[in-house]
Order: sequence, then C-alpha cells, then structure tokens
Amino acid sequence: MSETAALNMQDIPQRQLPEHLELQRTRVFCKADAPAHISKKVMGSTACYVDVQKESKLATDDLKDLITEDVEYSGGYAGIGFDNSLQVDDFRRDFKVEIKNLSMDVIEFDMIGIDASLANAFRRIMIAEVPTMAIEKVLIVNNTSVMADEILSHRLGLLPIEADPRLFDFLSENDTPNERNTIVFKMEVHCKRRGPRLAVKSDQLKWLPNGSELLMESPNPSTKPRRFTSFSCSQASLPQISGRPIGMKHLDIIITQLGPGQSIELEAHAVKGTGKVHAKWSPVGTTWYRMLPEVKLLKEVKGNDAEKLVKKCPKKVFDLEDVGHAMKKAVVSKPRDCTLCRECVGGAGEENIALRRVRDHFIFTVESTGALPAEVVFTEAVKILEEKCERVISELS
Repeated sequence: MSETAALNMQDIPQRQLPEHLELQRTRVFCKADAPAHISKKVMGSTACYVDVQKESKLATDDLKDLITEDVEYSGGYAGIGFDNSLQVDDFRRDFKVEIKNLSMDVIEFDMIGIDASLANAFRRIMIAEVPTMAIEKVLIVNNTSVMADEILSHRLGLLPIEADPRLFDFLSENDTPNERNTIVFKMEVHCKRRGPRLAVKSDQLKWLPNGSELLMESPNPSTKPRRFTSFSCSQASLPQISGRPIGMKHLDIIITQLGPGQSIELEAHAVKGTGKVHAKWSPVGTTWYRMLPEVKLLKEVKGNDAEKLVKKCPKKVFDLEDVGHAMKKAVVSKPRDCTLCRECVGGAGEENIALRRVRDHFIFTVESTGALPAEVVFTEAVKILEEKCERVISELS
C-alpha cells in the first residue's frame, strides 16, 4: 500500500474515509514475515500508524494487541468529518449471526459487526460461566483397584452428565442436598477372581432418582440414621425430568480397569457449578474464534505461475480457471479456508497477493462436552452477558 503525505492527499467527501484509511480501519494486513497493522495512537485529529514490521522488538503479547486493537476514539477522524464512534443504531443495523455448521456437539457460526473485546467476552463466558452438572462428592465404600481413591474421584468428576442444569439449583454450603440441587449415581462393579480383566466404563454409573442409599454414621446409636441426601420425592416424578431420564452422556468412557478379585463400590453426588470454579463444570471441550480471512489477487497470475501458486497453498484456497488459448489463471476459490500460513506470499508472491483479516467478522467454533448442546451453550452465554449488562446499568443508575 502506497503512503501519501497528508498535504498531497486529494479532497474526499465528508463523512467518508479515503480507501487506504478505510482498509487500515477495517482490516488486519498479513505480510510475508509478520502481520503489519496499526497501533491505536491518536494525536489531535490525525491517526498515527506504526508498521509492525519495523518494530523488531515487539513482544508476542504486544503483537496480539496490535492485531486486535481498533481506532475507537470518537474524534480519531474528526478532521475529515468521519465519526467512527460506536453507535447503538449502527450496531443494531450491522450486527449479524450466521450459522454455518450445526450438530449436537459442534456449532460453527459467524458473528459480524462486533469488536474483538465482545467476541472474547462470549468465548470466556462459554468456557467459565455457563453452568453444568458434574460430580462433586464421591462416597467410596470399597475400592480395591490399583487406582487411588482421589484419582478415581477426579476421573468421575470429568464425566459429562446428560442433565439440563437449568432444571436444578446451585447447592451452597448451608443448603441440604435435595432433589432440586443434587443428582446421585451409584457404581458397584466386581471382577471375578478367575476371570479376565474388566474395563469399568461410564455406563456402570446408575442414576438413583430417590437419592442416596448410604447411611451416615451417627454419634448417638439411639437416633435414627440419616442418609446423605434429603429427597422429599423421586426425581423421576418431577414433571421437568420425568420425560428425560438422567445419565451419563457417553456410556463408553473407560474410568479404570479391575484385575481378578478387585471391586469398586461407591456413590457419586453431582451438583451444579461453573467452569471458573473447576474445569469439570465447563460445558465446552474448547471454543475459539478467528477473524474472517480475506485473500485478494492484486495482479493476474497465469500459466506456470498460477500452477505453482495452487500447489503452494496447503489448504487449496486457490484454483485454476481456463481463460482460453490453452491458458489458465489462478482464482481465489475458498478464501474462508485460509489459515494465513503465508506460503503464497513467500518470495515474490507478496506483490501479487494481499492477505487480510476482516476486523469485525469473527468465525466461532464451539465444541461441547455433551453436557449441553453446542447451540444452547452459546444462547446461555448471551443471556449471561445480558444479565451482566443489566446489572451494570442498574448500578450506574
């Protein structure tokens, strides 16, 4: 991109940025050796830009900040009559969510018209603040396997449970475990003495809708013994649960192995929690986003150069198009698949190709653990962010 002195710039219409400034405002440029972008430094009414390629001592975190920063200062372009501040009406008009791929455990969608900070807020909420049900307390009656009690308990806690957390309450320190805040499972497995080794899988955990079956030890033998939960009714009789039996999401997860003569007998209590307390409550295996890649051919690439370019790209972003006379040219066929590996701009390729990312267009991928459907994880994250915003507005008012 050519640099033009401010005094030599042509007159432009008011409320409109010149092309090179509009590109710098809305795109991240990826050069052959490093991303080249602008730092948010505003002096008066003129935006000052820093080329990352010339900043050899930039740390990795600094580089990330440069890539994701926006020139959001409301007076950044006031000198040329352009208002780049965030307006609610503009946000409502431009914001879009487009679902590209959807299954029970994976969703891929585009969020268009948002800032990187908002995209990251959704990501963090989905990881750490959307609640699920997970095993918190394990009462071990007998464990003669080679796996220690604490390791066995930890593995049980990571099993995804097929139970809608919206139907349950959080269990605080002062609450009594009941049918509204606790789910109880039982496991009783024994390996025969002269039999083969036995793999203990998640399907061995059986739901106890009536609550705990174990009795608590009482210091007074004359008092009636109590159980570890106080269910007033069976969970299977609750209207919201009766049609959806509770159990493990995946029945073939191996927990441990038993040798001949070994056995495990335990009771596991699951409660509602969030990922910021422990990772076992996180509803996602992982969730990430990336800015939409944009690949532009600055010049026509034909003949042998076109074939070389197509072979260079590991993601097959480019394709050949017949232009007649036994001549073919390169075209960009799948820009969304570009990972910005920069293979295509190596050597002299940088003069022919522009690699960019669209700053306000994010491609989200959410992989659920199975505790909640992937689309529900996102919708719940939206509700949580909405509650946070309402809380802030209420406090400020």
